[in-house]
Amino acid sequence: MPTLGLDFSLWLDPLALLFAGLILGIGLLVVIYAQGYLAKSEPTARFLSFLMLFQGAMVGIALSSNILLMLVFWEMTSLASFLLIGFWRDQAEARQGARMALTITGGGGLALIAGMVLLGKAAGSYDLATILARAELVQLSPLYPAILLLILAGAFTKSAQFPFHFWLPHAMAAPTPVSAYLHSATMVKAGVFLLARLWPVLAGTNLWFGIVAPVGLLTMLFGAGVALFRHDLKAILAYSTISQLGLMVMLLGFGTGAAATAAIFHILNHAAFKAALFMHAGIVDHETGTRDIRRLGGLAAIMPLTATLGVLAAAAMAGLPPLGGFISKEMMLEQSAHTSFAAQALLVPVLATIAAMLSAAYSLRYAVALHFGKRRTGEVAAPHDPGAILLGPPAILAAIALALGLWPMTLAGSLVAAASAAVTGGATPDLHLSLWHGINPALMMSLGAVAVALLLLWRHATAERMVARLPLPDAKALFDRSMTAIVHGLRTASEWLHVASLQRYLVMLFVVALALGLDAALRFGIIAGSAATTPASPVAVIAWAALIVATLAVLAVDRHRYLALIFISVIGLVMALAFIHLSAPDLALTQIAVEVVTILLMLLALHLLPGQPPRLSTVPRRVRDAAIAALGGLGTGWLAWAIMTRPVREGISRFHWENSYSGGGGTNVVNVILVDFRAFDTLGEITVLGIAGLAIYALLEPAATGVAGQRLRAWRSQDRFSPERHPMMFVMATRLLLPLALLVGMYIFLRGHNQPGGGFIAALVFSIAILLQYLASGFDWTDARRKFGEHQLIGFGVLIAVATGLGALLFGAPFLTSSYGHVHLPLIGEFELATAMLFDLGVACVVVGAVLMALAQLAHIAQRAAKYEGEGRA
Repeated sequence: MPTLGLDFSLWLDPLALLFAGLILGIGLLVVIYAQGYLAKSEPTARFLSFLMLFQGAMVGIALSSNILLMLVFWEMTSLASFLLIGFWRDQAEARQGARMALTITGGGGLALIAGMVLLGKAAGSYDLATILARAELVQLSPLYPAILLLILAGAFTKSAQFPFHFWLPHAMAAPTPVSAYLHSATMVKAGVFLLARLWPVLAGTNLWFGIVAPVGLLTMLFGAGVALFRHDLKAILAYSTISQLGLMVMLLGFGTGAAATAAIFHILNHAAFKAALFMHAGIVDHETGTRDIRRLGGLAAIMPLTATLGVLAAAAMAGLPPLGGFISKEMMLEQSAHTSFAAQALLVPVLATIAAMLSAAYSLRYAVALHFGKRRTGEVAAPHDPGAILLGPPAILAAIALALGLWPMTLAGSLVAAASAAVTGGATPDLHLSLWHGINPALMMSLGAVAVALLLLWRHATAERMVARLPLPDAKALFDRSMTAIVHGLRTASEWLHVASLQRYLVMLFVVALALGLDAALRFGIIAGSAATTPASPVAVIAWAALIVATLAVLAVDRHRYLALIFISVIGLVMALAFIHLSAPDLALTQIAVEVVTILLMLLALHLLPGQPPRLSTVPRRVRDAAIAALGGLGTGWLAWAIMTRPVREGISRFHWENSYSGGGGTNVVNVILVDFRAFDTLGEITVLGIAGLAIYALLEPAATGVAGQRLRAWRSQDRFSPERHPMMFVMATRLLLPLALLVGMYIFLRGHNQPGGGFIAALVFSIAILLQYLASGFDWTDARRKFGEHQLIGFGVLIAVATGLGALLFGAPFLTSSYGHVHLPLIGEFELATAMLFDLGVACVVVGAVLMALAQLAHIAQRAAKYEGEGRA
């Protein structure tokens, strides 16, 4: 969509390669693992379909070279994660977790859409490479604060940063393969990737550092603290993911190249050990039947292979040598030691050390309490190591976590350096990854963190009792209360707005229209022109006076419905006379026909309503309505005066006059416009008319039941119905007029291409003839003699109009192009035939069908009302 700046363009740089490799590599291991984890009764095909959608969307985020394209894939990940988290849809926990994830990440996605659009406008392009090259232009833009806040909202919600963290633990209701994938390489990593990808254009400002670094640090502390006191294995790992994501976000928030390099290396380490740990937790659950760490222990003796993998992965998460997690933890502590916040040099390093201590504590608890010590009761009598399908994927990942510590430069040095350069937009850093960097502050902070972690692990029960006494808020309960309040407020607003009152709807419609018109008038002005006016003739003055009197009379006798209809008909006839006076015979014929049809339909409808309804509007409401009507009338009148007193500009009318016959074969310009020059508009209009007929059908279908039926029966029982009499003179006159009216309608139809008339006017004449039968002979008599259905008539009309347009395509002409020619027949002579006549026939069929549909429903209402009344009396 080039007009929107949206291109399907992909970009494979080192950062995209790193993330795409993680997504696809770990995705392959997850697919293998899922084959052994899911039971044979599970819908594996559906699961893998959702997983592939998830994987494809994440790869799309990583490779997108257009930020609008990235948004498309971003929303796809939210949808796919919703499907995966709620995979076990028979479980309430899974359904709630899926809804929560979609609500939070979807809300952040809306903010991200706004931020990306503003970013593209500030940079002058939606191409990613162009945006990254215009970092200075973006940061100097007045839109930069809004851009940053909106994009951070999207990234923080997706990567579960505080205070949007709470959806991630509830996502563990998904099958374990999903949790392993979501927490290690997809979904939550999307927010980190977005921060890394836009780092050159957004980072380096005080606002970036003041928001991103503290949020990351707080999330790291919070997640680690909560993880230490959770008992469900997946809950421990879920909160540890929140903490680890906070670590990455904090490093990116520091805004330095070295910190960004540390974040990139930790992304690799975290992907390896976190996927391995979730798979390990799935194996434990699969073999023992429980994930409660209080009911597990001593697994090293009976599941040695599983325990080895779990201990290795947990040690990497704790940041212990010789695993890769130790190196990235040291790099994090090193960067925090050189970071000052709010003029406090020790604040960041002290808090980072506490977070590292808590991370080591929950990791060691996972490794020690689960695998060593006395075996506790599980739900399976004799758990054992599973087969290769379940053990193989976490074994590969644990081996990678170990290799990243033993040979970091060989395995990842060049990739991390290149990806870091892609993040910072600078030269490739001189990187040296090693287990030993000498005795430095980072090593001392690390040793202290591990020592305190061991002490905390020793006194874990005491610490847990102390934490249990604290009045800590429950994020899920807060979310549920907030959603309940929002839904209640929206329902209240909806009930106020969508009350079953046409009067209120019309008031809102007219007030909004008046407000828009007033705004335009105040900003641009509506100034009258200086063109000379035409003197009004006495006939015109009389007609104008009759129009005013009839309008006022309608307001005065609004409760006397038959009398009000008479005055309404006067208004319509005066308008028709005005069209004749202004040399618009087609409009005059249309106005007269429409007026007659609507009056007759109203008469038939009033047959089912009381003659004098109760007054429903109070005096203040009538005053309000009168004020709105007066303002609308005065405004419309002034607008018409301002337009008509301006000099006439020659527009497209001359083109139609000059090409009506040569291009469309007709001298009636109005009809040629409708069926040829602008036939596509007419096709849309008759389609809408057909839909309106169906809407009438749907609205009137239940009219004899429920509250409406009760009113009908009440009015009938009070003898407030008009008696259905059929005067003989009226009956016979209408039956004699029927063929004559049909003949007149056919004449108007055939002459419409060159003289005033056409399919629409002819259809109205046909409808009048049929309406008179209903009025004179009653619903039952007329409805029983109708030989064709209104639904079929509407469908036939639309189809024949479309077929006329498609026929033009067969001859290489544009859709709905009209063709014409002259034919000579004996006795009749020469006459013209045009394909537009078929199109006009379609118009006529739709109009007659819509009128017949209204008539049929009114007839059915009368029949059902009589039936219900008879049943009630019986």
